[in-house]
Amino acid sequence: MPLTRDEDIKALLEGVRTIAMIGASDRPDRPSYGVMAFLQSRGYRVIPVNPQITGEHIHGEYVFRELSQIGEKIDLVDIFRRPLAAGEAVDEAIAAGVPAVWLQIGVINHVAAARAEAAGLKVVMDRCPKIEIPRLGVGRVA
Repeated sequence: MPLTRDEDIKALLEGVRTIAMIGASDRPDRPSYGVMAFLQSRGYRVIPVNPQITGEHIHGEYVFRELSQIGEKIDLVDIFRRPLAAGEAVDEAIAAGVPAVWLQIGVINHVAAARAEAAGLKVVMDRCPKIEIPRLGVGRVA
């Protein structure tokens, strides 16, 4: 089951330092653009992943084509993809050994979530960290 208890989600967010954002956008009108800026403002390192704009920069960070190219420790994969496409992002996270995935509001894929959990990953689904961080009183990370 995905994490639903406030204390579990808070503990996850407090333990995270580096987030890979699959489906990050360089367009200010897209939700991922604002969520990435918010997470950075709270002290998280956010690495954007989007094959359509590989090599560009979003909020000062280089955009990677896929998760496997990042080459550094990722604590959480934040997924901004349609529900059917979320399974591929979850599989990338499993292959990369990332300990947790976060499926954004509206990104509901129970099969992908179950696959992640079976591989030992923590899963948050149908929530947004931009909402959860202030709601849960998660402090700024170092």
